[in-house]
Amino acid sequence: MKPTNYNPDVLSCLANLSNDEVFTPPNIVTQMLDQLPEELWSDKNATFLDPVTKTGVFLREIALRLNAGLEKQIPDQRERANHIYTKQIFGIAITELTSLLARRSVYCSKTANGKYSVCDEFTSEQGNIIFDRTEHTWKNGKCTYCGASQSEYDREDILETYAYQFIHTDEPAKLFNNMKFDVIIGNPPYQLSDGGNGASASPLYHHFVSQAKKMNPRYLCMVIPSRWLAGGKGLDSFRVDMLNDRKILKLTDYINAKECFPGISLGGGVCYFLWDRQYDGECEFTNIINGKIFTEKRALNEFPIFVRYNNAIDIVKKVMNDNFVSLSESVSSRNPFGLSSATRGSKNTFIDSIYLYSSEGISYIKGNLVDQGHDLLTKYKVMISKVTSEHAGEPDKNGQMKIISRIQILKPKEVCTDSYLVIGNYKTRKEAENLNSYLKTRFARFLLLQAISSINLSKDKFFFIPKLNYSEEWTDEKLFKKFKISKDEISFIESLIKPMD
Repeated sequence: MKPTNYNPDVLSCLANLSNDEVFTPPNIVTQMLDQLPEELWSDKNATFLDPVTKTGVFLREIALRLNAGLEKQIPDQRERANHIYTKQIFGIAITELTSLLARRSVYCSKTANGKYSVCDEFTSEQGNIIFDRTEHTWKNGKCTYCGASQSEYDREDILETYAYQFIHTDEPAKLFNNMKFDVIIGNPPYQLSDGGNGASASPLYHHFVSQAKKMNPRYLCMVIPSRWLAGGKGLDSFRVDMLNDRKILKLTDYINAKECFPGISLGGGVCYFLWDRQYDGECEFTNIINGKIFTEKRALNEFPIFVRYNNAIDIVKKVMNDNFVSLSESVSSRNPFGLSSATRGSKNTFIDSIYLYSSEGISYIKGNLVDQGHDLLTKYKVMISKVTSEHAGEPDKNGQMKIISRIQILKPKEVCTDSYLVIGNYKTRKEAENLNSYLKTRFARFLLLQAISSINLSKDKFFFIPKLNYSEEWTDEKLFKKFKISKDEISFIESLIKPMD
C-alpha cells in the first residue's frame, strides 16, 4: 500500500529530473502567446491550461497579459488578480518539485493559500496548479499509457515515477471537473527509456498533444521536438494525423534546437504549433535558420515525406518530374548483411575470409556468417554511415551541414555491420564510383536533408534523391543544369550544405 502523505526530499527530486523535461525560455513563451488572438487577453471568461507545468512560465505570462487586458473591466487590482488566478489559469505540474516552482512563479508563494500569495481566495495549498502522484499501469512489463519500462520506473516512493498525470488517464477533462478550456498550451516531456538496448527511449510528447486534442480546446499550442515530421519510433500514426490535420494554423520549426533552447542538444530540431478548432486550411509554416525566417503557406501533406525547408519546395518539384525514380529503391534496409553493429572478426586474414567494415575498422570473417544480402556480396556497392555527420543533427557555426559522415565503395567480398547502409548493386567498379561521387554532391545531400529530422539515416530518407544513370559521372554543375536549378536556389543549397572531399 502506497503512503498517502507523499513528501519527497527536494534534493532527491532535483537529482531525478529528466533530461527530457526541458524548461521553456520566456522569449519562446512570448512568441507562442503572440500567436493567440489578441481579444483573448480582454476576455474575462477565457480559460487557460498548462497540462505540463514546470517553472510556471506559461501561466505567469498569461496572467500578466490578462492583468493588463482586464484592467478596464475589473479596475480593482486585488479583485482582478483573484478573478484571474481562480477562474482563468490552471496547471498540472509534472512533478512535486515543479509544482512548487510553478506556484512560486505564478502565485509568488509555494502554497496558493500562503501569506504572501497574490491571490487571497484559495483555500487549498495547490490552488489551480495541481499535482497528484500518479502510478503507471503495468502490463507485460510496460505502462499501457506511456510505454515506460516497469523494470526502470516501478520505483520506491522517494523517486519520481514520471507517470505524468495528464496522460495517465482516459478522461483528462475530469482532472478539472470537466471544465472546458479555451487554450491548452505547454512544453511536454519528450521521451522516457523504454527498457530497450542501450539508451533506447520512446517518445512521449505525442501523447500529450493527442490527449489535449481530446479535450477539444479552442486553441492548442505546444512546443515539441521536430522528429515527428519524418515519423519514426512510435510516431508514424501521429505524423500522419498531424500532417493531415487542417486545423494546424501555424507551425514554427527551428532546424537547430539551440536557437530555441540555448545549451540544449536536441537532434532534429524543435518546433511549436498553433491548432485552431475552427480553422480548416493550409498551414503557415515557418523555418528559422541561423536567425533568418522563411514563411510560406502550404499543405503539410503535399509530399509523401514532409519537405522541411520552404525554400526547397520548388527544387523538389523540379526533381520529381514525370520520369522521377527515387534512389531509395537502391538503398538497403537496415542491417544489409545481417551482421549486428557489435560484430567483429579476426584481425588477420585467413583462407576464404571476407572483409568486414565496422565502427572499429576492418576485420575478417567467414562468408557463411552473412545472413542476408547475398546478392550484394559479389557486387560493387557504396557504404554510408547510418548516423549523420552532425552532432545531434545541429549545423556548424556557419549554419552548414555535411549530412553523410562516412562514404566508401565496397568491393565484392566486402561487407559491413548494421552501423551502415548499402546503396547500389553493380557489376563494374565504375558505376559504384559514379554513385559515390553523386552522393558527395551538395545537390544530392541537400535532397537527403529534406527528409531528415533526426540523426539517423534509413532507406526512406533517400526518397527525394533521383536515381540516375551511373555510367556517367555526376557533378553539382551537371546536376544544377539538368534540373534547371536557379542561381538563387544554388545559393540556398550552398548555404546549407558543406563541400565534401
